[in-house]
Amino acid sequence: MYAAGMKYYEEGEYLKAQTLFEQIVSAYKGKTEAEELYFKYAYTYYHLGQYILASYYFKNFSTTFGTSPLREEAMFMSAYSNYLLSPNFRLDQTYSQQAIDELQTFVNTYPNSEKVGECNNLIDEMRKKLEKKAIARADLYHDMSRYQAAVQSYEIVLQDYPETNAAEKIRFQMTRAEYRLAKKSVYSKQRERYTRTLELADQFLKRYSNSEYAEEIKKFKSDSQEQLKSLLNG
Repeated sequence: MYAAGMKYYEEGEYLKAQTLFEQIVSAYKGKTEAEELYFKYAYTYYHLGQYILASYYFKNFSTTFGTSPLREEAMFMSAYSNYLLSPNFRLDQTYSQQAIDELQTFVNTYPNSEKVGECNNLIDEMRKKLEKKAIARADLYHDMSRYQAAVQSYEIVLQDYPETNAAEKIRFQMTRAEYRLAKKSVYSKQRERYTRTLELADQFLKRYSNSEYAEEIKKFKSDSQEQLKSLLNG
């Protein structure tokens, strides 16, 4: 069964190989052949597109065979399998986060590996997806007129992704959300929120004086100033 499984594996008959490996892998525990057998068993799941199980078995291999020369590849393949499971940014990003965590662990464990560059590129790709997810969530709050949640969500995006290329639009959206929040607030909250709108507007105009959003920001600022004067005059 061992010989037949290896033959099937080399011929690319991964399902047949997997079926045989599954029946004998426990019998080879502690034996010399166990390392290669388990490693190829994990790869059968990868080749068959069963990435959840592939990640599981590669990760288990790296734990079980901690001194194996194959451990580096197994750690990378566990992370890469999670990367392949990463869905469209609008869907749940659990696998994206797992991929990031495992890829970063790989880089920390093998800083001189030839895979480090690829890992960093994959991490950047996953982070951009998480960033798009976070922005989409904030935009949804804004579209639903949940302006306070929108402002808080935009602030979190800027904190978590300070190098984002979408910073200008995010700051515009945040200022607009704060302005609209002030407009719909109860009297006791308006002064605080119009003041915050002015702060955000000034910050935006200082950073992006030539922005396509500048004129609209100036309108938010002007109206907020008028509203504050009215509030201060009773």
